[in-house]
Amino acid sequence: MANVDRNARRAVTRPRSPQAAVHSAPRQAQVSLYVFLSLLAIRVVNVFVVQTFFQPDEYFQSLEPAWQLAFGPDSGAWITWEWREGLRSSIHPMLFAAVYRFADQIANILKTAPDSRAQILIVAPRIAQAVIAAIGDFYTWRIGCEAYGPQHTAAYATLALTVLSPWQFFFSTRTFSNSLETTLTAAALYLWPWYWSLRMERSSNAATQSVAPRKAADLDTKEMVDQFKSFLEGSDPISKGKTESTANQSRSNAKEAVLDAPDNLYYALATAAVACTLRPTNIVIWATIAGIIVYRYGSFDRAIKLATAILICGTGVLAVSIGMDRSFYGKWVVPPVNFLYFNIVYAVAGFYGINRIDYYFSEGLPLLLTTALPFAVVGIWTSLRPGKDLPSFQGYNERQTRFVLSVTVLATVITMTMIGHKEMRFIYPLLPSLHVLAAKPMANFFRNITTDKVRLGILLLMLTTNIYIAAYTTLVHKRGALDVMHYLRHRQEDRLHPIHYGYADQIHPISSSNITVGFLMPCHSTPWRSHFVHPQIQAWALTCEPPLHLSLEERRDYQDEADVFYNHPGSWIDDNLKDRSLILPSWERKKLQGQTGKNAVRRGDEERRAWPEYLVFFEHLEPVMSMVLEDTVYEECWRGFNTHWHDDSRRRGDVIVWCVKDLHRESFARANYGI
Repeated sequence: MANVDRNARRAVTRPRSPQAAVHSAPRQAQVSLYVFLSLLAIRVVNVFVVQTFFQPDEYFQSLEPAWQLAFGPDSGAWITWEWREGLRSSIHPMLFAAVYRFADQIANILKTAPDSRAQILIVAPRIAQAVIAAIGDFYTWRIGCEAYGPQHTAAYATLALTVLSPWQFFFSTRTFSNSLETTLTAAALYLWPWYWSLRMERSSNAATQSVAPRKAADLDTKEMVDQFKSFLEGSDPISKGKTESTANQSRSNAKEAVLDAPDNLYYALATAAVACTLRPTNIVIWATIAGIIVYRYGSFDRAIKLATAILICGTGVLAVSIGMDRSFYGKWVVPPVNFLYFNIVYAVAGFYGINRIDYYFSEGLPLLLTTALPFAVVGIWTSLRPGKDLPSFQGYNERQTRFVLSVTVLATVITMTMIGHKEMRFIYPLLPSLHVLAAKPMANFFRNITTDKVRLGILLLMLTTNIYIAAYTTLVHKRGALDVMHYLRHRQEDRLHPIHYGYADQIHPISSSNITVGFLMPCHSTPWRSHFVHPQIQAWALTCEPPLHLSLEERRDYQDEADVFYNHPGSWIDDNLKDRSLILPSWERKKLQGQTGKNAVRRGDEERRAWPEYLVFFEHLEPVMSMVLEDTVYEECWRGFNTHWHDDSRRRGDVIVWCVKDLHRESFARANYGI
């Protein structure tokens, strides 16, 4: 791209006539509607295809607080420490709380059975997320249309990249705040007034100044032609003066029109402000864009207008956000400030792991882009080498837009690299920009695909790879963590309405109570109330709260509850669960009581957890559990595939559920729950 054809560079783009623009607008609107509806249909199907678990924040940083907000503090939601300390914006859970309430109203109107109501409440937030994902896809395509033109092959390539992206298919319909952040970022980039930004005036230094906007340049040319004609014709100097005055006034008006901040600037900044409120790290993207525009294209007047717009939009959105947070938390709190405070003062991000400095370059970006990575690299490289460029050159806006996006991508990745704790989803908001940058190199590479069998083969290989990755990650890898929640929920539903399922006469006495579940897994290995649904289910799991009360030195040797359990499972069980004699068969327990002459109840058992009816753990723990709970009333009652591999050895293998044998359910219930 650095050595662009000189003739193409100097060719002036001819604007379309107003009549052509008027006639094309309805057609473009119709095409946009069809594209959006198609994207929405794809993402709704996407929702039902995704059957796997990725990370806890999908549930515990969005759906759990939303569940409590929608159904009250007694609904059984798991509220993590971030929400207790006011680190998270309430915008995201409030959105899903509204979805939950609406879905619950629909279920009540339809008078659905408990299992049907549960399905509605599980699917509802994901359908809402599908709408958000489709909007993000749509605006990514629209950015490509703005950069390259709606009929350019690169615009179609942008659409293809976002639709066929394995990461998009795997991640976009999950209820992470990063998903909403990415959609807001794409919308703000589309709304951003690129023409206004890229045509800024600069100081009149002959070596560095930018050429004025095209309209003003045309007026300069017209003025010179008129003056030359008046000289040849011997026109009246007064007339000449009037001509100069008129031309100067017209040129001044043209420049002022360019300098005036358009309405889209405020819409874009307001949308960006919401993204920054939701995820404070998003400010890196917009600080970079603003900095480039002011430094490379700006003037003092334009910088003042931009700063004013930022202040107005930022203050307005922050005020609304603070009001929402006051309603959500019941006290005045500013989550972005708390987020920075805890991450700087307490360094809690490091508690969740420190990654290599090259993580985003060696893992993050390759996984985010997959087969589009080579085209994105080429797109960034060529965009950073635009060469000498002037507003009067054809394709100026496209080249400068790609330059700004490329610098923004690199600056954001480098900035995020400086943070110790790294996750791929932290740079997810860059994906729309990366797809736009990759689109043109990809469109050029596959331009003659019908006649080039090698490139056709490469395209088919890319499509096959993308489909395989998307299918494996959404249907296979870590699906057991969700399947087990469905299994347990159905066991509760069997007890809520046994007659509905046709075996009321076969129900054991314990079945008249609610199920109890204990998760002996690394913390947050499964969803919680968003998939349990029924508040009657009584469950507990191992925790991993960060030690905020300890100094940095003391934290080095700190072990959370999950760590302690996995270091010594048997000891943890003895220390935290009631006496093991309570889970022996009734005749063994009576025999033990006959030998000791008293009930086998240890001192302090009143404060220990009761043995649950269901124990859930990963296959990695199975040998230990078989040894610790040998000859007890537990037996395996469900096993579901989870992973072929996992970077955490504790989570490898199947998900296994042990439950109380049918033969011992009555005695177990009497011994542990007095039923």
